[in-house]
Amino acid sequence: MSPVLAGVLQLLALLVALGLSYRPLGDHMARVYSSERHLRVEKWIYKGIGADPSVEMRWPAYLRGVLAFSAVSLLFLYLLQRVQGSLPGSLGFVSIDPDQAFNTAASFVANTNWQSYYGEQAMGHVVQTGGLAVQNFLSAAVGIAVAVALVRGFARSRTGELGNFWSDLIRGVVRILLPISVIGALVLVACGAIQNFAGIHEVGQFTGGPQQWNGGAVASQEVIKELGTNGGGYFNANSAHPFENPNGLSNLFEIYLILVIPFALTRTFGRMVGSLRQGYAILGTMATIWLGFTALMMWTEFAHHGPAFDLAGGAMEGKETRFGIGGSSIFAVATTLTSTGAVNSFHSSYTGFGGGITMLGMQLGEIAPGGVGSGLYGMLIMAIIAVFLAGLMVGRTPEYLGRKIGTREIKFAACYILVTPALVLGFTAVAMALDTPSHSMTNSGAHGFSEILYAYTSGANNNGSAFAGLNADTQWFNTTIGIAMLLGRFLPMVFVLALAGSLAEQKPVPATAGTLRTEKPLFTGLLVGTILIVTGLTYFPALALGPLAEGLAA
Repeated sequence: MSPVLAGVLQLLALLVALGLSYRPLGDHMARVYSSERHLRVEKWIYKGIGADPSVEMRWPAYLRGVLAFSAVSLLFLYLLQRVQGSLPGSLGFVSIDPDQAFNTAASFVANTNWQSYYGEQAMGHVVQTGGLAVQNFLSAAVGIAVAVALVRGFARSRTGELGNFWSDLIRGVVRILLPISVIGALVLVACGAIQNFAGIHEVGQFTGGPQQWNGGAVASQEVIKELGTNGGGYFNANSAHPFENPNGLSNLFEIYLILVIPFALTRTFGRMVGSLRQGYAILGTMATIWLGFTALMMWTEFAHHGPAFDLAGGAMEGKETRFGIGGSSIFAVATTLTSTGAVNSFHSSYTGFGGGITMLGMQLGEIAPGGVGSGLYGMLIMAIIAVFLAGLMVGRTPEYLGRKIGTREIKFAACYILVTPALVLGFTAVAMALDTPSHSMTNSGAHGFSEILYAYTSGANNNGSAFAGLNADTQWFNTTIGIAMLLGRFLPMVFVLALAGSLAEQKPVPATAGTLRTEKPLFTGLLVGTILIVTGLTYFPALALGPLAEGLAA
């Protein structure tokens, strides 16, 4: 079987699996966030934290819940790392330095999971399992909760109430993430991923002496790392490590985990707003961009010419032979078009255009299908921008799902799409202008610039993947990327929840002959064009200095 055919067959198998999961999972999530019934274990948790799940919240109260919970999580995870040297199960590792502890805490709380450390050489079992893995569940549930609050803004009228944050948070963990993670961990163990609390031990004889490997609860952390679009690996090699991702089957399953909730949330959206066709329109937009990026990535990696490439069947540098170009390309697109950031190959070793595709996927806002929750609310923001532009072209007040998009709504949407580019381009410009940050680059020229541009793109977009080659474990990068991650996560949430509150207060507007039909394929095409033009062109000058210049010079 040719490598190209193998890649196509993997893509088809993935599409079938996602298609079979779409309806049952999407409907289940809609029931979870619409039900008035509370499970017994959820009532225990409400009692323990002193929350009343029956109290409806307006958007300022909902936002306070998000920020307060995230601030406490940040402080707890920071302190856990700082006292690691005194904890049992630390495997002899010392406490984490303050700047790296801040960076890691910000990273996992912001659902970014950027790692400027070697996981197997820095974090013991307590921090890995009791800190990082727990936060993988919680940060993912926060993202889904904010998305559901925005959906309620479209679904409700003449009220500013968006639900209860604590109820949404706990339901997301207990009813969605935990059950799937238990089943998924068993699948990964069956595929060969490890799950233990073993200490450090020597394995085999290699050039230069024996290697030291440590065990851990890898399968259980791996599954929520992908399912929650988190991305932080137990080992430095992330999903290229055989303990995390043993073979081609586990690789395909992990890609499935990355995509299944973000895609299924479009059906949840359609079910909650009372129009499944609206959900299909958003799904069509996401699928069009994702399939287009996947096809481009596979083409640029398979079609690269040269004796070494021809012998290997394509651009195999930096890729695992057990996954091949097809499995690596599909994984790279899935992880950068979502906020996952897990990697099974080194993106720095991709062709110039291939590296640019991974960067552009993040720069579009990771909305195809995006992170759990963040992908849906990001796409809905772009839908509002699209109907606004359509309204300008025909001279009509824009409407979306029976809501008028006025000055207030478009200001919130505009602020949302401006925050991340300002962070990425601003921090990149400062880093390139100073001497100390540029010394961390392994390469010079266009590729070196791409290393820094990718780092801040990954951080501010809450992706977490790295281009490799950049020494990010410095006070400058730990601090600035940590700030970019926090601002890139929570500032957009402010505008999303404010927009949700504004929409929920409106009176529904009846559809007329002049209303733009947002459930039609025409709107899907308009939305794809809006995303590529409004967000893609924002980064074009920076991309021209980095991956485009490198690709054209190859």
